[in-house]
Amino acid sequence: MRRLRADGTPVVAYLPSPGTVPIGAELVVDADLRPDHVPGDGPHAHDFHVLVHVERGAGTLRVDSGDWQLATGDVCLVAPGEVVRGASVQPGDARVWLAFFTAEALGRHAVAPLVWRQHPLLAAFSGLDAGSPRVLSVPEEERASWATLLGILAAEAGVHSPGRVRPGAQEAATAALTLLLVSLARVAAPAVPGVAPTPEVDPSSGGWARDPLVAAVLDAVEAGFREPISTRDVARSLGYTTGHLTTVVRERSGRTVLEWLTERRMIEARRLLSETDLPVAVVADRTGYRDSTYLVRRFREQHGVTPIQWRRQTRA
Repeated sequence: MRRLRADGTPVVAYLPSPGTVPIGAELVVDADLRPDHVPGDGPHAHDFHVLVHVERGAGTLRVDSGDWQLATGDVCLVAPGEVVRGASVQPGDARVWLAFFTAEALGRHAVAPLVWRQHPLLAAFSGLDAGSPRVLSVPEEERASWATLLGILAAEAGVHSPGRVRPGAQEAATAALTLLLVSLARVAAPAVPGVAPTPEVDPSSGGWARDPLVAAVLDAVEAGFREPISTRDVARSLGYTTGHLTTVVRERSGRTVLEWLTERRMIEARRLLSETDLPVAVVADRTGYRDSTYLVRRFREQHGVTPIQWRRQTRA
């Protein structure tokens, strides 16, 4: 799914499906890499995390306004909202791994998915806000493990086989991603010694995840999504008019406040449907929908199936 920001930049969204985790990976080899191209058919942003690991080869990845040189063993991080503008690869026998995921993939005990910057395993991504390195070098002794873990991700959560779910795929993909992020956090630790304050940024720079206003909206959504709040309530809590906040947040993130609120409620609804036997009416009540009929309608709009169908397909 794609949305457009006010500047025309597409924002690619992750589309969840029953029985899967929000993780994907693929291996791109030299034969599939053109000398100069833009991944994703043009400049675009994602609403999920992207990790690029060069197992072998060299090239350049253009993110926001920077050109990042990559060599064998390097990993390049792209946080949600940052704009990927292009890439180039040097001729040769290149092998490049691409992995993407949302914070929801880290499980029910992870930090709230919309305020992921607080999660310790995502410190390398959140550190980008304060100027921490985007490109890190994986120690040579760790590279074989990275290739193995990324291979597991591609096998269990391959981007080209979304309809094929193997038994235990969710657990295997989540475990591999967790180990990969633990290794990444250790590699990044010298550069990210602690949680740095978010600096003032130019909202047009591309990364909505580090925009102070968008962050404040997501914090408000996280604090209140279980209650029947609306865009008006979020705007009032932040001291803005509803119309102004809706316009500015859409310009900066590609989504309205209501869409962010709906996304958080859907994340929680999916979790409750997958992990509990709570009646749909209770799920609705715990996600800010006091009317279960309204939850069913919104859920079907977002996922193409009803909450009960989602639960059945997840457990099939």
